[in-house]
Amino acid sequence: MTGVQWRKSTRSGSNGGNCVEVADDLPGVVLVRDTKDRDGGTLTFGPEAWAGFIVLAKAIGPVV
Repeated sequence: MTGVQWRKSTRSGSNGGNCVEVADDLPGVVLVRDTKDRDGGTLTFGPEAWAGFIVLAKAIGPVV
């Protein structure tokens, strides 16, 4: 996709571990991909579904 602005998750570490990138600058869609395998596929969410995921992830907290 052209014009997509990817950003690394604020929860991703700087050690090259499990990282994701999110693009939420497109109207009506949020894209998520693995930083280590950028060509391996992209998950697509609607804004409401993504917002619900964020709420749930914050409630659960980090998984170690």
